[in-house]
Order: sequence, then structure tokens, then C-alpha cells
Amino acid sequence: MMRIGSASSELVAMFEWARARALRLRHEGGSWGPVDVDEHRPAGTGQSRYLPSYWAGYAHRSGFYARDFAHQIVGAHLLGMAEANLTMLRCFAASATPEHGFHPVWAFNFDGSYLSIDYRGPDSFVRELPAVYELVEKAGTAYRWTWDRAYVEDPVLWSYYRNAVTEIVPRATGRGIFQGVASYNELAGEHLAEAGDSVGSRYQAYLAMSALSRARGLDGEDFACRAAELRRHFNEVWSVGENPADLVRGYTVDGVPVTGWGCENSWFMPLKDLIEPGPRNEAYLDFIDGQAAGPERPRNIEAYTYLPDTFFRHDRNAAAWRWMRHVFDRRAEPHVAGGLNGDYPEVSFTLVSQVVEGLLGVTPDVNALTTLSHLPDDIAWAEVSGIPLGDGTITVRHDGRTATTLTNTSSDTTYRWEARFPDAPAVVTQVAPGQSALVTAPGRPG
Repeated sequence: MMRIGSASSELVAMFEWARARALRLRHEGGSWGPVDVDEHRPAGTGQSRYLPSYWAGYAHRSGFYARDFAHQIVGAHLLGMAEANLTMLRCFAASATPEHGFHPVWAFNFDGSYLSIDYRGPDSFVRELPAVYELVEKAGTAYRWTWDRAYVEDPVLWSYYRNAVTEIVPRATGRGIFQGVASYNELAGEHLAEAGDSVGSRYQAYLAMSALSRARGLDGEDFACRAAELRRHFNEVWSVGENPADLVRGYTVDGVPVTGWGCENSWFMPLKDLIEPGPRNEAYLDFIDGQAAGPERPRNIEAYTYLPDTFFRHDRNAAAWRWMRHVFDRRAEPHVAGGLNGDYPEVSFTLVSQVVEGLLGVTPDVNALTTLSHLPDDIAWAEVSGIPLGDGTITVRHDGRTATTLTNTSSDTTYRWEARFPDAPAVVTQVAPGQSALVTAPGRPG
């Protein structure tokens, strides 16, 4: 199990709460429990045997959702739920049939059946376009963390990846969630056919498909080219405007460009690295930071769980840490849909992943990893032990942003480690089982 140490007692308390809370949300395979529980049927419709799984969605519903699952998958892996991740992904992949237009079913009971509140039939079930692509992206992420060849070789998963990036028309009807919407922002009432969050998620799905193809022994260049062309088209044609308030974040079904603040379809554009680096991207990050704290801020706590990921991606460490604290500090407040904010699974799962992927900057790869400290100035040092990577575990410690220690706690796995530092060359080394290596930023004292 992962353990944390830090000069920041606040960080330690946050991680320990999130770890304990998320672990209470898991289901062992073979356990029994109710199905089709929702706000209208609090007792459900009966009992069934559960798959290895965990809550990913409202705590008052007996299931897991595509959007939540995609955002929780790294936290779940870090907490020892790799089997559940693969099992749940297979549920989504298997449901993306021609009858469903190759869209995955939006929500499942813990036994693998469709959650009835979100599924009325093959022509009427909840569809949100970004999730189609995020499932492909996160499959690639899970493969890099686990090294499990099932993510590359499983025929059901592979069929899903290919259909998601080749068969689905990347436009929505704008007629509501049961007919298909373009954005995770369900409440705006904008009737979007295309949205920044679906375009950004498709961009990352192409990149993931390129990497997964290469891991399978295929040429992934076609998907890499699709990704590059989509990013070019977005920046040169789809989303023009230098002023953040004028940057296009979507198009209506009538082809009218939509600008201004759009919550998910705003912050997903930099979250998915869709906006080219430079002044426009930096200004838009400032815009997101201000809007998310302003009068049009989201009402639901789970929306805020994306903001640390967005700012960590762009090395805005202080802002990312501030939003992590915002989420954690409101865990005991009422959630807009009932219960407490801390009951919403994304809160705990993403805080776990944001410590490891975010603050510690651990990026996995097969037989390898990179690190880059994102510690803000008010956290002098932080260390997490027992991080599961491939066939072993590691401990990562950062002292500020200029010294990193990697300890290989595996029995027979050697890792290729690329230690990165702000404004300095990376240092590459091999760390054998049982060994530790301390790397300081070039030009800094050891």
C-alpha cells in the first residue's frame, strides 16, 4: 500500500483521507449487492454478484459511469484496483456494438448489466462524446502503468479502440443526453454539435491509438498524423481568437461558433494539450482560473477535480495545488445531488492520482518512467512509497524542484529513469531492484 511523507501536514492529511475513502468504494469480485439502485429506487431491483469494480458516479446509484471511470482509472490503479480497471473497461468496450452505433453504454451496475436509469434501449441511452475518446486515451495510460498486454491484445478492447477513432462521427445531435451530446457540460443548454472537450479527447485518443498500435507491433503513424492534423485544424481553423473570451470552444448544430466560458468544454482544451503552447494558451489558463472561481463557477464539486490536472499539465504548480486544496477543503459540504462532496468518488480517487502524477510528476512507460517535481514553494519535500509500476513498486521523493530520489522496491524489475527538472537537462539512469538513486538538477549541488 502506498504511504506518504511530507513537510506539509496538509498534504499528508489529504492523501491519507483520499486513500482511505477511495478504498472503501471498491467491490471484490464475487461479492453480492443490489443493482439498479438510484434516487427513485433506493432499494434497487434485486441482488446480483458483482464484478471486480468500484464506485464511479453518484454514491446513491449502484454503478460506474464512463466519464467518472476515465477520470478515476489512475487513482484506482495506484490503490491496487488494476483488475477492476480492466474488467470495467471491458464492459464499456463490449457494449459499443453496431446496434449502439459503436458508442459505449454510459453506465453499468456493478454486476456488468446496464444501469437502467441511464439506459432505455439501444436507441435511447445516455451518450456524451468525450467519453468515447477518453476510454481509448485511458486504456493507453493504464497500459503504461500496468504493462498488461491485455490492453494491447484483447480483441474486444482492440475492436473498441479502432471503432472509436474510425467509425464514430465526431458530431452530436444537440438534442439531449439520451440522443447524444458533444460535451460533458450537460447544463449549458447550448445544443452543441462539436465541443472543445470532445475535440481534445479525440486528439488524445489518436495519440493513444498510435502508441497502442506500436505496442501491438503495428505502424501507428497514421494515428499520429491524424492527431497532428486535428491539432493544426483546431488552432488554425476551428478555434480562432487571441482574447480568451473570444476563443471558440464549440459549434452549435447550426454551425454557429460559441465562445466565452463553458466549464468542461473550456478547460478540456488545455487539459488535453490541444491549444498550441504560447501566449494564447497561457492567457486561456488565466481565464479558466479566474472563471472557475468567479460567479459562473461550477456548482458540482466533481467539476473542480479536473482543474489540478489541467494546471499540472502546464507547470502551473501553485494553481494546481490551490485547486487540490479547494476540493479537499469542501469534502464535508453538501453535494448538489445529495450527500456530501466527499462521498462523490472522483474527489478521493483524483486526489490520489494528483499527488502521484501531479505533485510528484510521475509519468509511467513500459520498463521506464520519468519524474518532474511539481511541488509548490510551500511544500519543501514530499515522498510516496509503494507506487505500483509494471511488475514492481517504487518510491519517489522530491526535495523542492531540484533533487529527486528514486528507490526501486521491486524484486526483479529494473527501471529506466529519466529525471527531469525545470529549466535544466534531464538525467537518465538505470535503477536496479533494491537500489536507490539521487539525482540533482544539473548545475545544482548534490
